[in-house]
Amino acid sequence: MKLDILAIGVHPDDVELGCSGTILNEIKRGKKVGIIDLTQGELGTRGTIETRYQEAAAAAAILGVQVRENLKMRDGFFQNDEAHQLQLITAIRKYQPDIVLANVLHDRHPDHGRAGKLIADSCFLSGLAKIETMADNGNPQQRWRPAYVLHYIQDWYHEPDLLVDITDVFEQRMEAVKAYGTQFHTGSGSAEGPQTYISTPDFLEGVVARARMFGKRIGVKYAEGFITEKKIGIQNLDVLILNET
Repeated sequence: MKLDILAIGVHPDDVELGCSGTILNEIKRGKKVGIIDLTQGELGTRGTIETRYQEAAAAAAILGVQVRENLKMRDGFFQNDEAHQLQLITAIRKYQPDIVLANVLHDRHPDHGRAGKLIADSCFLSGLAKIETMADNGNPQQRWRPAYVLHYIQDWYHEPDLLVDITDVFEQRMEAVKAYGTQFHTGSGSAEGPQTYISTPDFLEGVVARARMFGKRIGVKYAEGFITEKKIGIQNLDVLILNET
């Protein structure tokens, strides 16, 4: 399946928190979007592997993505090494995305930065013809390099290179985030368990505040921010024009 955009997160819920508004925007424009979770989030304090899969499926349905796949790397212990790169290269070549949305390169959770680098390196290596990988049917895969890797901003603040207006889809975005009921405080029905950094009401309030802050930077209500190591070029200035409200 050829995808326009592939969003990759090291933990189920990373994509929802980091770039699900952008995903919703692009799907509404007719783009084919998929999600890859690198791990099953098995080291999370609250919930289980089984509930994570259920929550990820519910969030995927809310977003309307074409496919969601879990590579089952070891949460907390995966490495940016040849074995993990080849596993991810195989997935990138399988879906042939034009754009990859990836974990940030430096963050509070060490998995985020390690995954961001793994994703960026794998996207580059995926374009090298002499790296051989096999498809599910046993046939050799063709090389494929995404045009852009955009790193979504997670817990720590980073100055964004790109801001995307997500105002029209923000409520749906937050529904996808709240599908992870074992992880976040979602009201009186929130799952019980030990209190964690992300399970307090303050955490989701911070998610909303970040989106509002980014939105204010471009004159809209809500936005998501991305960092790119590759300069973005445009063909004309029309893409810089935002509709005034």
